[in-house]
Amino acid sequence: MNAVLALSHPCFREHDTGPNHPECADRMDAVEAGLRAGNLTARLTWERPEPVSREQLLRIHGVEYVDHLLALDGQSARLDPDTVVSPGTLPAALCAAGAAVRGVDAVLSGKFRHAVSLARPPGHHACRDRSMGFCLFNNIAVAAARALNAHGLQKVVILDIDVHHGNGTQEIFYSSSQVTYCSIHQSPWYPGTGALEETGEGMGRGHTINLPLPGGMGDPDYLYSNRELFLPLITKIRPQMVLVSAGFDAHLLDPLADMSVTTAGFGFLYRELFHVLESIDCPSVMVLEGGYAPQALSEGVSTMVEAALDPASGAETPPPALPHGDTVRLVAAAKHLASLRE
Repeated sequence: MNAVLALSHPCFREHDTGPNHPECADRMDAVEAGLRAGNLTARLTWERPEPVSREQLLRIHGVEYVDHLLALDGQSARLDPDTVVSPGTLPAALCAAGAAVRGVDAVLSGKFRHAVSLARPPGHHACRDRSMGFCLFNNIAVAAARALNAHGLQKVVILDIDVHHGNGTQEIFYSSSQVTYCSIHQSPWYPGTGALEETGEGMGRGHTINLPLPGGMGDPDYLYSNRELFLPLITKIRPQMVLVSAGFDAHLLDPLADMSVTTAGFGFLYRELFHVLESIDCPSVMVLEGGYAPQALSEGVSTMVEAALDPASGAETPPPALPHGDTVRLVAAAKHLASLRE
């Protein structure tokens, strides 16, 4: 069964960030155009998500924070220099978190193998009690909490491929042994977190794996990191679910970063990921995060969806070119810290 559920809603276009803001409604147009161009729209099952409940938000965020944001419904405000609230923002943010939750419910019901939330605003910078980096609610964290609390899962992996470190997701699960958070990101870069040595604390020690790569890294570096670090980790853990913070801002065209990943590189990465997930019988939910070059976002989401629809294609990916020496060194260090060194 390779059925893939796609979750989207018109309200995602009503979150108005103002002129010249990179996280804008045009991103939804780019995503949909890419799926049409790839003849993928008809191969997906589509649903409109419902808003997430306050109760589910409170499993991740503090009560004062949640109620403060909910009280802004229908208003305009600036939460930080980058994060904007407009009259249409709260319905969009609640449905964005609701889309991630619905994806979890759908794949764990057995009806779908994978789900993709094509939503905005993004979420992985949202901390327990703070919005930042375009993010209000931490969509993927709310989804992980749903998997743990409503479905009784014990082993969940969050794989964060956004070029920016998901500081909010890391903070929320830093002491958890049930959620393993893995991130590949540019460093030094916004938000300044995600060092190799940040590996979790208490019961969560060893359940945070960060791979901070210097700027300029491209396909060979991302594919090497995937093959040498993240895919072996997933195979070793054998999680009951993988949640993907699917950012496409490591693309060479993206204006908010300095990486050099191509559309083909993203395609190979996702094909190999889904091939491994099939081999261990693991469902997944992909949650859209960053990606601010329309062409790159359009093509990147399409390659990801195509890989989810045809996971067997992951067995056919070619060997990558040699990665940079910095990548090899950092992967070795991350493997050591994650106790993966053979």
